[in-house]
Amino acid sequence: MPPKRVFKPIRPNTNTNSSSIQPPGPAHIQPDLSQQPEQPPPPILLEELESLLNQTHPEHDTKPDISHINTQENNKAPLFKTSSPEPPPQAQKNLPAPNINLKKPPKNPLINPAKKPSSRPKHQPESNVDNETWLSKRLTDPVKTVEDKWQLLPAFLKVKGLVKQHIDSFNYFVDVDLKAILRANATVISDVDPNFHLSYLDINVGEPSRLDTGSATNKRITPHECRLRDITYSAPISVTIQYTKGNKRVLSKGIPIGRIPIMLRSNKCVLTGKSDAELAKMTECPLDPGGYFVVKGTEKVILVQEQLSKNRILIETDSRKGTIMASVTSSTHERKSKTYVVTKNSKIYLKHNSIQEEIPIAIALKAYGITSDREVVQIVCGNNDDYRAAFSICMEHCHEAGVFTQKQALAYIGKSVKIIKKGPVAGPKRPLTEEALEVLSTVVLAHVPADNLNLQPKAIYLAVMARRVVQAMANPKLVDDRDYVGNKRLELAGQLLSLLFEDLFKKFNTDLKLNIDKVLKKPNRTTEFDAINQFRMHADHISNGFIRAISTGNWSIKRFKMERAGITHVLSRLSYISALGMMTRISSQFEKTRKVSGPRALQPSQWGMLCPSDTPEGEACGLVKNLALMTHITTDTDEEPIWNVAYTIGCEDISSVTGTELYLPRHYIVFINGNILGLTRSPERFVEVFRQFRRAGKISEFVSIYMNADQQTVNIATDGGRICRPMIIVSRGDSMVKTHHIEKLKAGQMSFDDFLSQGLIEYLDCNEENDSFIALYEEDIDGYTTHLEIEPFTLLGAVAGLIPYPHHNQSPRNTYQCAMGKQAIGVIAYNQLHRIDTLLYLMVYPHHPMVRTKTIELVGYDKLPAGQNATVAVMSYSGYDIEDALILNKASLDRGFGRCQVFRKATAMIKRYPNGTYDRIADPPRDAEGQVLEKWKPCDDGGVADVGMKVYNGNVYINKQSPSNANDNSVGSGAATVTSWSNTPMTYRGTVPSYIDKVMVTDTESDQTLVKVLLRQTRRPELGDKFSSRHGQKGVCGLIVQQEDMPFNDRGTCPDIIMNPHGFPSRMTVGKMLELLSGKAGVLRGTVEYGTAFGGSKAVEMSKILIEHGYSYLGKDYLTSGITGQPLEHYVFMGPIYYQKLKHMVLDKMHARARGPRAVLTRQPTEGRSRDGGLRLGEMERDCLIAHGASQLLLERLMLSSDSFELDVCQDCGFMGYNGWCVRCKNGNSVTKITIPYACKLLFQELMAMNIAPRLVLEDAIK
Repeated sequence: MPPKRVFKPIRPNTNTNSSSIQPPGPAHIQPDLSQQPEQPPPPILLEELESLLNQTHPEHDTKPDISHINTQENNKAPLFKTSSPEPPPQAQKNLPAPNINLKKPPKNPLINPAKKPSSRPKHQPESNVDNETWLSKRLTDPVKTVEDKWQLLPAFLKVKGLVKQHIDSFNYFVDVDLKAILRANATVISDVDPNFHLSYLDINVGEPSRLDTGSATNKRITPHECRLRDITYSAPISVTIQYTKGNKRVLSKGIPIGRIPIMLRSNKCVLTGKSDAELAKMTECPLDPGGYFVVKGTEKVILVQEQLSKNRILIETDSRKGTIMASVTSSTHERKSKTYVVTKNSKIYLKHNSIQEEIPIAIALKAYGITSDREVVQIVCGNNDDYRAAFSICMEHCHEAGVFTQKQALAYIGKSVKIIKKGPVAGPKRPLTEEALEVLSTVVLAHVPADNLNLQPKAIYLAVMARRVVQAMANPKLVDDRDYVGNKRLELAGQLLSLLFEDLFKKFNTDLKLNIDKVLKKPNRTTEFDAINQFRMHADHISNGFIRAISTGNWSIKRFKMERAGITHVLSRLSYISALGMMTRISSQFEKTRKVSGPRALQPSQWGMLCPSDTPEGEACGLVKNLALMTHITTDTDEEPIWNVAYTIGCEDISSVTGTELYLPRHYIVFINGNILGLTRSPERFVEVFRQFRRAGKISEFVSIYMNADQQTVNIATDGGRICRPMIIVSRGDSMVKTHHIEKLKAGQMSFDDFLSQGLIEYLDCNEENDSFIALYEEDIDGYTTHLEIEPFTLLGAVAGLIPYPHHNQSPRNTYQCAMGKQAIGVIAYNQLHRIDTLLYLMVYPHHPMVRTKTIELVGYDKLPAGQNATVAVMSYSGYDIEDALILNKASLDRGFGRCQVFRKATAMIKRYPNGTYDRIADPPRDAEGQVLEKWKPCDDGGVADVGMKVYNGNVYINKQSPSNANDNSVGSGAATVTSWSNTPMTYRGTVPSYIDKVMVTDTESDQTLVKVLLRQTRRPELGDKFSSRHGQKGVCGLIVQQEDMPFNDRGTCPDIIMNPHGFPSRMTVGKMLELLSGKAGVLRGTVEYGTAFGGSKAVEMSKILIEHGYSYLGKDYLTSGITGQPLEHYVFMGPIYYQKLKHMVLDKMHARARGPRAVLTRQPTEGRSRDGGLRLGEMERDCLIAHGASQLLLERLMLSSDSFELDVCQDCGFMGYNGWCVRCKNGNSVTKITIPYACKLLFQELMAMNIAPRLVLEDAIK
């Protein structure tokens, strides 16, 4: 590779005018780096630009405003292609030159002609960027080290955040979607009174507030208070309305129509924009990412939903039927429908749900107004003879049907196709041609506009679909992949809430209209009708709709017949990383029980967009995915500015194009969000100029554009739900991001948004990535490269990013760690000791990992860790370490290793009953000597346990009592008299005693008293507790050994954990070995080492550090046996590894039963630990007992100890008797008793109910 030439700037002569600077020679013109960017993008010629932008489109009379392109604030001087070294006259006019990259620049760009002469004396050297250095590098050098570029990641997360897509989506819903839905449903008209007219003018969402009647002074509420008091963190929705009252129009502002739950950290949340100190005052954790809701005190997340993209043509094939199908799902605010173009017997048909029969494609095109046969063939096949031959059979089909004109085509559709009518139709019956025309114009291809019955856009769209089918018939490789990420869209909280609100608001308006009609029907009203009273009556409808949907997770949209379950989940607070992982989870609507590999497979298009490791095991494998670290999900962008830009830079309106031109070479159809916008005759130039507009910040950075050569299309996408990620732009084989940019970023002079606005970085979605040539590292850049990855390790998600050296592990091990990392006990938030959660696990002494990754620092895991650094010796020790069991050092456990606390919540509600009675908390009962009875010992005089009291199994900690007549429905003038009280105490159930950690007494929004008690247990590791390293190497504690019996090295260090070496060969977790090596070196040197994916501390360097400190370079130590005192025969691999204690503890699973409750129906022992159930002897266990021949044990287990039952049987007829009497034989002479399982008797009775008569023939009764 030839060495790069370094250009040094020439200092201009200060005595001459800048326009007459003579360069040293035409072949050695050097750029002035102090006034312009180091390597600006290649320019467009000014003459070309002016001619391009002076063009006006026939439909757009005005020229676009281009004065803002490349203004002086960008400090980018224009470059001109000219044969003479003199700048052209345009430069002196200071014409704005856009930063548009179309042509290759000359090798030696001219000196900046606009540069003023320097007033510096000759002897003083000019201060130039190139002369300054930073970290021993010149500031114009390309970024060469990982350390430089990595600074962009925290900057990105500061702007976007791991949960920013949820927050952006909710903000878009509140700021934009709400107003759009209001405009679409802005009027309510009465059927009774034609003079009544109500219109909505504006809608607004207020601040989160409390609904308590007694707190009028401070209405503002915090999420922490909502969690504690079991209320919903919501804000009022108010509207401005104008309506008729009598004979005048009334304008009313701030009319409440309901409340909406507010997403934490959104722009309506009280936490937004607060400093860490202010958040601490509100008892909130600064590291909490937000993006979830608090509904009835529970934290709920709306999971990201994966859907197929709307309004896009997808080609699919059915190999069994041998058919090819083009489908498009049209989605507008009015309706959702699906249109198909399918093949059947080599003919092509149009198919739609609203039409019962399939329509031949040629007839459909004629019905859309393309009447000439030649035009039909031209608009579908172009000049391709193969396509024409394949399509000719469709034309023959049309001729056989006798359809030649549009009227005949509509008549054919009207006659031979039955239109499916929705509901009763009033008025006279319309002609069939009108019915057909209405369906074709409004329902079929609903997303393509047909303004004033102009059907040409629909005709062209249908022709394009038919052409795609013909192409797929000729070339099967052109079939689309449903699982390709570019064909998917992600629905976020904003879109789902938008659908829900639209449905609730329409229902609200319908109910409002019915009530208004009911009132206006009464002619003898005494007062004037006021619409505001009706609003108050229906205010709860929208609030309850939101709360019901988020609480249950069931989205039911009747208008679109949409029924979805499992949209929301309770936010997992097992650890900080489990909450974070849940926020980035993507849930697929695909049926989990179907065993198909396609949707579950790892797609190449998921690179950098979705995490390859973080997916659950089992039936959801591959269907539940997680976002990668730097992905962003787009929100909707307005299309109109994009139309203007597209028409300006060479897109011709589709209405002015003939069928002949559509498929000519280098004639590409321009689509915007699936709709045809026009045609371009120079697609590469069109795409390049469009991208330069985006890089200059003139259109949204999330708009994507890409070409498809097979289909001859240019696709522009502005819709929401696309996954995209940032890339560094590469220009002329050099990265645009330089060292001085990173220095400014570190100094706080630049943010990530500045990198975007200056055209150094851009977002690419999945489709545009396919149109780019991306280098992983700087050394991979060549002449074709268009983009550079910011960091390769960002292809992993937030959870998989915690694993050190994941690229040295076998793939499934990383997947296992992703599941177990979420179950690790650690620290959940800074406010964890102020929370009262249902179940909370906390590590008493959490550690920072000694071997970190960059992701750990980015997501804040080092501030809220979940694990401890343990000294691990890899060796066999007794037989208690087989099958991944671990040997633990008792002294380490005494010092706090693996110690955790478990908090459980108990809640008692003091209810008020309809008859006026209410519950109470009574004083504990006492014995004759005045002492509190043993069972009530923990309670104080108020009937609630004191903080710090120890409670044992069976102890009462809230002495609640309910009135005996609570259910009496006596409604009188006053409250019913309580005659007696029944005890309904809260009693502690648990094998191990707990301590009362907190007691809280408060009231809910409905003014009912709420008592919450937090119970605490401190647990140390014991046999059977589960541990795991960060490499999927899980194991349970097999033995706890005294420190005296543990082996020790020559410095007296004993390991905390002994691990069996047989866990390595088959698992191939080399990353764990490297973690031990790096951790050991870091401990000796006093530094934190890095095991970041595709990088990190190198094993060679770690070995050098070990040698420097007197250790073996292999990480092995000389150990002495603690039992015999003899040296061990071999060196032992020993060092620190970060171990996680998982939530699976033997104390929570330990269960046995001698006797207990039985199920009512089967009379067998109940199932489950919580019900004090029995242990099931299953089919496999039964087989073992049969193989052993232990028949009496089988009898004892399956009948005697389970559900033995004495049954009366008649020996004559074999039927069951009752109480010594046979109903069938009408006597009791032959009735005898036998013992059978009760479930068997139940089976016989069920068979008899089905007319099957089982007869019991007793052996000793056979004559």
